[in-house]
Amino acid sequence: MPQQRKIIHVDMDAFFASVEQRDNPEFKGKPLIVGGQPNSRGVVAACSYEARQFGIHSAMPCSQAYRLCPQALFVPPRFEAYREVSEKIREIFWRYASEVEPLSLDEASLDVTYTADFDGSATRIAQAIKRDILEETNLVASAGVSYNKFLAKIASDMDKPDGLYLIKPEQGEAFVAQLAIGKFHGIGPATEAKMNKLDIKTGKDLRQWSQKNLTTHFGKSGQYYYNISRAIDERPVRSTRIRKSLGKETTFSSDMMDVDELLRQLELLAEIVFERLQALELEARTLTVKVKYANFQQVTRAQSSSEVLATLNDFKMLLPELLSRTDAGKQAVRLVGVTAGGFVRDSDVGGIEELQLGFSLED
Repeated sequence: MPQQRKIIHVDMDAFFASVEQRDNPEFKGKPLIVGGQPNSRGVVAACSYEARQFGIHSAMPCSQAYRLCPQALFVPPRFEAYREVSEKIREIFWRYASEVEPLSLDEASLDVTYTADFDGSATRIAQAIKRDILEETNLVASAGVSYNKFLAKIASDMDKPDGLYLIKPEQGEAFVAQLAIGKFHGIGPATEAKMNKLDIKTGKDLRQWSQKNLTTHFGKSGQYYYNISRAIDERPVRSTRIRKSLGKETTFSSDMMDVDELLRQLELLAEIVFERLQALELEARTLTVKVKYANFQQVTRAQSSSEVLATLNDFKMLLPELLSRTDAGKQAVRLVGVTAGGFVRDSDVGGIEELQLGFSLED
């Protein structure tokens, strides 16, 4: 029997607006709108939670947003800044997931079915991802955890902001049954209105319809609606880039000076990384050690080989030398990490496109 999938959907909370509030302290706690100016024909690309309290939402004309909240601050979008943060967040995703499928700058689906961290608990992995994002970007994310992409996406919206919502396999059908049609990902306002006219108001109503009748009324989408009304979604998480590295790091509860203990921690991390490589059928030629000191300065030291690092012992033999090239033992250390890279595998050739960063209006 195939292993039950574990999918996490991560969605940044009010992403564009949150980046602006982070970078401009004077914006914090105020209704903020990212988009056009109030007297323009522009629309709201994103807004802070303070602005949402006035009924403002994405895609709303900025002139209407101004009428709802004249005291709101209007700022133009800085997409390069958002892309930079998005890249950092995706690097965090790759620490934990075997596949990462970006949907926009601010959200992605992650497959953690074979991730060994936290004894394979997808919920605890999601907590770790949220914690890493907050610590490294000072931004807040919400996450949904379930056994398919559809339910994980719905779950990520259930408890915003800073949410974490789990839908277990035994809960899927009942959860979908009570869900309003307008809350279904993939059913927009026009389709919702059409379904309402057919007296389809909830997942339970949708499930009463046969696949044939749904296809008659909604074309090819009928198959999708038939499946999701039963909490079925077999779509895989599809990465849009080649994985270039795989790593694991740990933050200590108290800063550490003991070099022998640091080396022991690095060896434990190397074991985890090596096991992941084997599970993903990856072979590495580069090993990198990361050290973050107590003052939050961070360094990396790498060693590459012309030959594949084929065994765990190959990894461990490099660690003392790499650690000795840092100030560990002279400076207290807050965090260490091990990353493998320089992968060799058949699938490296062809068939995978590099990620093209796009953006969408935020939910």
